[in-house]
Amino acid sequence: MLVNEGIRARELRLIDHNGEQLGVKSRNEALEIAARVNLDLVLVAPNAKPPVARVMDYGKHRFEMQKRDREARKNQKVINVKEVRLSPTIDEHDFNTKLRNGRKFLEKGDKVKASIRFKGRAITHKEIGQRVLTRFAEECEDVATVESKPRMDGRSMFLVLAPKTEK
Repeated sequence: MLVNEGIRARELRLIDHNGEQLGVKSRNEALEIAARVNLDLVLVAPNAKPPVARVMDYGKHRFEMQKRDREARKNQKVINVKEVRLSPTIDEHDFNTKLRNGRKFLEKGDKVKASIRFKGRAITHKEIGQRVLTRFAEECEDVATVESKPRMDGRSMFLVLAPKTEK
């Protein structure tokens, strides 16, 4: 934001510290008005014709903006994508272990990417891998929704699960 002497426009539409419009004034006149009340002249709408300037306490205004940004950052939730790697020939116990890990990630609020890497000739039987991923999605159905169906990407097949949101 441009403040006081940093403002280059010749004429400004001026708003005083009470929020009332004072009309179009020259830059020097506006600076004098701001100096009389011991406040700053801040350019709030530089693209308007003529530009709009406001008489305000710039330090206080900047502090309020930073405070609002901090609050917004505090309230936002960062969603991570955790990966669970399966294999087309995965055994029952191994599947349950991976499933337990996936469910734990989902309950913490993270997304889960379940992937299967096909090695060697296993890629000729993609339907086996698809069945494993579909079963994984069905087992997680109570805590997750399928964000993307199983699909191939090179030699691996994956699906993405997102945690269910409580409303």
